[in-house]
Amino acid sequence: MNEGEPITPPQIPQPQPIPQPVVTTPQQPIPNVTQPIQSVEPVTTPMATAETPVTGQTRMEAAWGSSEGDEDYTEMASVGHTGSGEIFQQNYEPWRGELNPRWMRNWAILRHHVLGIVKKGHRPWGVPTKIFLVLVFFASLSDAGLTLLASLIGESDFHSMWGVNRDNLYGHVLGFFPRNVMYYPIVAALLVGGVISEDRNHGTSALYFSRPINRFDYVGMKYASVAIIQAVIIIFTLFLYYLTEIMAFGRGWAWIIDTFPLFLGALVGGVLLIITYTSIGLALSSVSKGKFFPGIGLLAIILGTKTLAIIVKNLFDREILYLLSPYDCLAHVGQALVKTQPTYDQYSWTWSLASLIVMNAISLYVLSSRVSSMEVTRE
Repeated sequence: MNEGEPITPPQIPQPQPIPQPVVTTPQQPIPNVTQPIQSVEPVTTPMATAETPVTGQTRMEAAWGSSEGDEDYTEMASVGHTGSGEIFQQNYEPWRGELNPRWMRNWAILRHHVLGIVKKGHRPWGVPTKIFLVLVFFASLSDAGLTLLASLIGESDFHSMWGVNRDNLYGHVLGFFPRNVMYYPIVAALLVGGVISEDRNHGTSALYFSRPINRFDYVGMKYASVAIIQAVIIIFTLFLYYLTEIMAFGRGWAWIIDTFPLFLGALVGGVLLIITYTSIGLALSSVSKGKFFPGIGLLAIILGTKTLAIIVKNLFDREILYLLSPYDCLAHVGQALVKTQPTYDQYSWTWSLASLIVMNAISLYVLSSRVSSMEVTRE
């Protein structure tokens, strides 16, 4: 061995693994042992009561979810926890006590509509309707106010223009402008707009007819409600106008005896106007389900037929179409009642009266037939 050569250690032999024989044992067959069938009791879902609130999910939805995979869970998480509802058992218990008399049930319907103008807890008339009724009421008292003013200033010419006389009594009820253009037809249109049509739309008719209220009482109280509100504006203001003349100028019995027939004639004309407008308006309301059609339809019939009759009169000098206008028929009959100067010369006032009877008969027939066919359900 030289000094410069590296010393390599001797290699140690590695032990080799000795192969072990694999002992194979034959597989024993699995015995076919029959398992007894266990009875499964059906699981019943208890009915939700006040102690078990409704969570809004079925068992399958609670286990696996009911989402489709395209929901935004960030928005769902921001909604928060919703309150749980409760289901109670409800049974119909019929009324077995003593019913109120018929007049009291009818009074309840009448009071519901009439007192709704001035009190809460009754029919909710709209605020624009109430404001317009108040404005028309004070506007109808304008002739009474001017009569009172004439008595204060002592001007005879002013009194002859606005005081009680034949023409002014007629004009208070049946004057065309502004009373039968801007006042009375619009008042009737606002009142009849939803009196019956809203009952059909909201199912209130079912509430009426499921009680011991017959259809005659139902129509009668609806008709009386609309007529009474109009009578306060037309008839009551006419009475105040006549009373103001008596009190302001100290009229005696001789003057009252001379002018009272004229007052009665204007009063009958006002009653005919209220009946005609109410009949046509309620007939239109009974065939509709909203407020717009009955109101616009009534204005179209009153003012449209008047306009058409004026056009035919100016073009062909024929007044026959005035018989189709409710206002002109009323005005013709009113002129005969008050005995003022007539403005219809080509036919008698009896034709206008007959036309009014036909108009009201047709309107009442439509109203009665439509109400008699109303079901005791929401239409």
